[in-house]
Amino acid sequence: MRLCSVALALMLAGGAWADDEVERSPITNSRWEELSLAPDVYDDPYGVSLFSAPNGEDKARLWSQTKSLMAYGVGVAGVIALLPEDISNWETSDDRLLSKWWENVSEGPVWDRDVWHINYIGHPYFGGVYYQVARKSGYRQWDAFVYSFLMSTFYWEYGLEAFAEVPSIQDIVVTPVLGWVYGEWAFHKEQEIWANGGKVWGSEGWGSTALFFLDPVDSIGRGVNSLVGRQLIKAGTGYMTLSEVPMHNGETDTQVQLHMRYSFGAGEQALRPPRTGQMPSDDPIDTGIVGLSLGTVWVAPDSNWGVEGGSATVMTLGLYFSPSFSTRLSYARGDLDEKGSGKQLTYENYSWDSQYYWHGASDLRPFVTGGIGEALRDQDRDRKTFQVNAGVGLHWRWHRNWALQGQWRAFHSTRFSTTDTLTELQLVYRFGGGER
Repeated sequence: MRLCSVALALMLAGGAWADDEVERSPITNSRWEELSLAPDVYDDPYGVSLFSAPNGEDKARLWSQTKSLMAYGVGVAGVIALLPEDISNWETSDDRLLSKWWENVSEGPVWDRDVWHINYIGHPYFGGVYYQVARKSGYRQWDAFVYSFLMSTFYWEYGLEAFAEVPSIQDIVVTPVLGWVYGEWAFHKEQEIWANGGKVWGSEGWGSTALFFLDPVDSIGRGVNSLVGRQLIKAGTGYMTLSEVPMHNGETDTQVQLHMRYSFGAGEQALRPPRTGQMPSDDPIDTGIVGLSLGTVWVAPDSNWGVEGGSATVMTLGLYFSPSFSTRLSYARGDLDEKGSGKQLTYENYSWDSQYYWHGASDLRPFVTGGIGEALRDQDRDRKTFQVNAGVGLHWRWHRNWALQGQWRAFHSTRFSTTDTLTELQLVYRFGGGER
């Protein structure tokens, strides 16, 4: 008999364990609302508890899940490396790995050219996966965001992925920030599904499938624990089976099936705590500090660029830490006419900026802004120029989730001694409960 294939069958089925299956010890996940919270838990809302766990957070689970993520990440990187280069955007090279890694790290970060669904769907999803590792280990939202940032930046962007490509500016920001928004939503959605008996649309099958995709790390951990016969990864329960499958040529093939099953009803208490109850709502730092904006901008480029002024689209993603301070990644792009020829050239401008607002208690707030970034012409990285920028603006909040913002900024190039000005009008949306 020969081992020809390995089948990972995600048997996400309902019902209690069958009597003939091996008895398994319960494996649980910590939940924030089950902790005994100290009265001063939110006294330092931006303090980081990842390395000290002062409120009884489950450090052991966090570290166990982190090791799992690192192992899974190597597998994911291997799969991506096998994809065609036009899909993965990973450069293949015969260079020595460490030399290639150092070259990429030294060159970055840069504004990447990945397709939108990779940058703005794929990366936030995996940022949410990182986020839930800390969140389900009992950490506050801010701690979980910091964990997602550390993992996505230093483990992935400047770690595994840097062996294949230069670290990406927008990935460093988008992955943890939008991952926070998605991860918190997925965290609560899982609570709702468990409170509903593990069902979605009245079906345990759909419910189990949804639970897997909401937190695949947790689900995979169940199978790994059963595979090694002990609680190697602090997450759930699963088991592995071997089965003989007849082949067309008369021989048999041994398949390895990794089952990750959720038990509902009578067997639930033996396997994991019931997912019921509401999370505490008095955490001052939540997804309401995440803001996304979209708008239009009039670009007045320096005469040395040889292009006419014109309109462009601008968007930002950032964190509004308080009514008086925010920091954002800003990106503007538009087609400008070249002087003389009339040929259209693509103008791009991206920067990381900070804002200080006066009259934070008022809905109408003047502010100053400043930051650093780069400008590109026709996506020519050889002609990109580093810029510093500064400007003024006015922020009008008419709803806790919505605001209108206008600003004027001047961008000075240290390479070509040029100064461009951008006049912008943007609609700002704050996630979650918005500004408190």
